Amino acid sequence: MQTRACDVAIIGGGIIGLACAWYLRAAGRDVVVLEREQPGAGASHGNCGTITPSHAPPLPEPGVLGRALKWMLQPDAPLYIPPRFDPALWAWLLRFAAHCNRADHAHATRVRAQLLNDSSAALEALIAETGIDCAFERRGLLYVFRQPTWRERFGDLPETLAPLGIRAEAWDGRRTEEEEPALRAGVSGGIWFPDDAHLRPERLVAGLARAVRAAGVELRAGAPVTDLAVRDGRIETVVTPDARWQPREVVLAIGAWSPRLARRLGFRLPIQPGKGYSMTFDRPGLAPRRALVLKESSVCVTTWPDGFRLGSTMEFSGFDSRLNPVRLAALRRAAETHLREPGAGEPQEAWSGWRPMTPDDIPVIGRPPGLQNAVVATGHGMLGMSMSAATGLLVRDILLGEAPASRLAPLAPGRFTWAAGKG
Repeated sequence: MQTRACDVAIIGGGIIGLACAWYLRAAGRDVVVLEREQPGAGASHGNCGTITPSHAPPLPEPGVLGRALKWMLQPDAPLYIPPRFDPALWAWLLRFAAHCNRADHAHATRVRAQLLNDSSAALEALIAETGIDCAFERRGLLYVFRQPTWRERFGDLPETLAPLGIRAEAWDGRRTEEEEPALRAGVSGGIWFPDDAHLRPERLVAGLARAVRAAGVELRAGAPVTDLAVRDGRIETVVTPDARWQPREVVLAIGAWSPRLARRLGFRLPIQPGKGYSMTFDRPGLAPRRALVLKESSVCVTTWPDGFRLGSTMEFSGFDSRLNPVRLAALRRAAETHLREPGAGEPQEAWSGWRPMTPDDIPVIGRPPGLQNAVVATGHGMLGMSMSAATGLLVRDILLGEAPASRLAPLAPGRFTWAAGKG
């Protein structure tokens, strides 16, 4: 086995790891990316590809636990926690519960909004610079409601998000149906986010992998990390099946698998895999003009020139890789309820993947306690695609010593040290 020195080793070749590689290479750093499968094989592949400042409000909010408990016996619920003995999950849920209050919800919304706004602009610039053909379009996103009670929970969202630089308009049912002819009659209202965008995520990842290679990054597929050695607060060696790497800096960007690697490095990350599903079809004749979120069922609809995807839902079932037919059927049922022409026939692809979920729904970006030459970039939940460019820029600035402490404090891995009143 060969021993090789390197400047920056990035562990993980999904959208986060590749974005970090792109910006670090542009800053003059020599980079190797170690990916255990193929670039983008995880959650970067089958998500709905929406770029969504609209999603600044986090998952933990007042009232969400009550809904989740009711849904535990409903396998097709938008948020599903299968009853089972899992101490790590229940410990995570206790931390999650601690954040289901107005103050933490407002704090997380502010932090996420800054990341999302910065990333949306940076990602569009990256796509333009590289010429990646990923069907990027900034055509906005529309929340669609069929229940008339939607205003009680979401009616003040435009006013809440406006100070954070996120534009939104509330529409009545008639306006929503006029603006989006693909919807069935019976819509009670909608919220339109004109600055959101969408793209085909698997093509973005494939294109970015080609771009980083062309820029001089060594991108090694089929290179799982099998061992690590730490000495005097530094990661000294990273071992893959064919090489022993001796990096100056290490970036950990392996999404939902991050806690396993963190434990081997001597620290803990309270991240749970949140399983999402999607189904991809041929584009229907009457396709939505823009990305949709069917809010009562929490199903996202994304249309591209050559395809149509239904996705989302959240299932906390560990690393169970089985495709749950009940969850897939829920996607189809939501489309049939809302759309004049839902996906017909067999899908081109049925997919599931694990999102890295933190208890506060804020990413973990920064240097972990006790390690001088490591940076963590994970915990993006359902927004890895949306937050990818801003994360890459922050990781670059950390390694260059230019990241402002005030910006990093809410994202720091050390915030999860258990203390009274904190999680």
